[in-house]
Amino acid sequence: MAQDTFLRPEFLVADEEELRSLFPATHAVAVEKCLDRLDTHARDFLKRSPFLCMGTQAPDGSADVSPRGDPRGFVKVLDDKTLLIPDRPGNNRLDTQSNILANPAVGLLFMIPGFDETLRINGTAKITRDPDLLAMLQVRDRAPRVAIVVFVDEVFLHCAKAFRRSNLWDPAALQDRSEMPSLLNMIMDQTSGAPDDPEEMKKIDADLEDEYRKSMY
Repeated sequence: MAQDTFLRPEFLVADEEELRSLFPATHAVAVEKCLDRLDTHARDFLKRSPFLCMGTQAPDGSADVSPRGDPRGFVKVLDDKTLLIPDRPGNNRLDTQSNILANPAVGLLFMIPGFDETLRINGTAKITRDPDLLAMLQVRDRAPRVAIVVFVDEVFLHCAKAFRRSNLWDPAALQDRSEMPSLLNMIMDQTSGAPDDPEEMKKIDADLEDEYRKSMY
């Protein structure tokens, strides 16, 4: 199916001038709140945040967003313009790292459980294996193999509307995980095919949980 099957050309927004004509003018504070360095409030937010999403771009222009999580305050502030982010064990696709090597521009979105507001940081990144920097990121006496250093260009707090619309932190909005298959079940369905025997699938899922415990750091 063609990508534009559902798009009627006469309703496509073609340029920024047309786009901005569809919306009210930006409030002055929305522009003024954008800082070029980490202030007291940004630092306090980072101390509390256990989770971020990092946006990068591949050499061909395709986009990627990767989640990063650790104990609260896991991102270290080196100075008002520099962050240090650990690269914990994962699936070794290395999408984010490869993208940074090709295009250092990054976008970060920090979240705090229970907070409807977020912190956004845009800048450029480099990958380091400096043992002194990696030592700052140890958890359970294990340092990451590499870390991502982000040089801050823009910092601003983002309003609560998205989180309030989604009820993300509302306990009443939590969904039952059992309503969908396990992660491995879904991936196996998409690739080699999941086993028909439920007990075999339970064993595979249990092995993944054991691997999580062993390889988190």
